[in-house]
Amino acid sequence: MISTRHANTRANASGAPRRNLLRAAVAGAAATAGVALTVPSAPTARAAGVRAQERPRPATPDEALRELAAGNRRWRTYREQHPHETRTVREALVSGQHPFALILGCIDSRVPPELVFDQGLGDLMTVRSAGEVLDEAVLGSIAYGVLELNIPLVMVLGHQSCGAVAAAVHAEETGERLPDHIQYLADQIRPAIDHTKEGDARVDATVGAHVDRVRGRLAGEPDLAAKVAEGKLAIVGARYELTTHLVHGVG
Repeated sequence: MISTRHANTRANASGAPRRNLLRAAVAGAAATAGVALTVPSAPTARAAGVRAQERPRPATPDEALRELAAGNRRWRTYREQHPHETRTVREALVSGQHPFALILGCIDSRVPPELVFDQGLGDLMTVRSAGEVLDEAVLGSIAYGVLELNIPLVMVLGHQSCGAVAAAVHAEETGERLPDHIQYLADQIRPAIDHTKEGDARVDATVGAHVDRVRGRLAGEPDLAAKVAEGKLAIVGARYELTTHLVHGVG
């Protein structure tokens, strides 16, 4: 099960003006809804194959989260469908894309969002940086997905045993200066370090605290906040467990 916590965001209903970025090349659907926490039961093999080809595109935060939850269930129970990889799908995607969720995840090779959520071509827009650290390129990429493609769900996905978080904790504890650029990552993660814990428990707690902090920063972006206030966007935090393959809520 994936549980969520929405940002409590004050937003001007008018929002900031939408950026006119390649508008003719993008399209998407948006509608309002709450976020459900239930996970559908695993389908039979035949039904799963049919649904993988015919399932409707999630168009609301609720529907998007349900689809991710169902996909993660398939992944962790070894019933992956590997949907939307056929020649027909590939040819259809040439004319445009309509991803239903944007995942901001870590660069860790063990946590590829398309596999973790058992999704295929055109389903997810993924933005990855070490430790889910935000910078202007990451923020711009997320804004593009939400404002130009009308993606209804943004998920900040942390994970167990995050090396970037461990490096940030180590650097703070020892005073060691990390190599250029890697130090930047540590500096961005440092405010989330949980000083109530020690050792591995500190790293583990900081993973969740950092995801929650990044989610909060995204929810405070004026353009994104306006979408949240309209009910057209949910920004959630989640965590992937390497040991169980489960994605669950953070905070």
